[in-house]
Amino acid sequence: MLIRAALVAAAFALTATSPALAALKVGDKAPDFKVEAATNGETHAFSLKSALKQGPVIVYFYPKAFTGGCSLEARQFSENMDKFAAKKISVVGLSADDVPTLKKFSKADCGGKFPVGSDKGARIAEKYDAKMPAVPMSGRVSYIIGKDGKIAFVHDSGNAATHVPSLLAAADSLK
Repeated sequence: MLIRAALVAAAFALTATSPALAALKVGDKAPDFKVEAATNGETHAFSLKSALKQGPVIVYFYPKAFTGGCSLEARQFSENMDKFAAKKISVVGLSADDVPTLKKFSKADCGGKFPVGSDKGARIAEKYDAKMPAVPMSGRVSYIIGKDGKIAFVHDSGNAATHVPSLLAAADSLK
């Protein structure tokens, strides 16, 4: 048990400073997914396919709710949701956290402004090449998925503070 805890801690520490190893590339088809999600403390189903009918979607993977970088990133998304909405872009965050944790996180750090989904075992993260090696957790990778279901932009960085500014800049250049 102690060895597993040490491995998880070491892998988590690595994501604070290094990007995932092989994020999907611009032009790749985004894997579809459905998850149980929470927005403002309420649970609901989230479907990427359904969300894309309304416009582009930012899918951002983060390691663990209520940790320094993940809370910072969620607050930055919350503070900028009006800017994304003005560009008709929606946002969903994904982590391997359980739904009860995400219900709290969606109210506290996400400000109730966007859904966060439970990616049990980081299976979706694995399809997006955003899973941490050796542990069932997401790395820190953000994607803008175009209405056509293809990756339009990728930001792959362990630095949580860089994701939202990079996504806002990329959103300005979307067609």
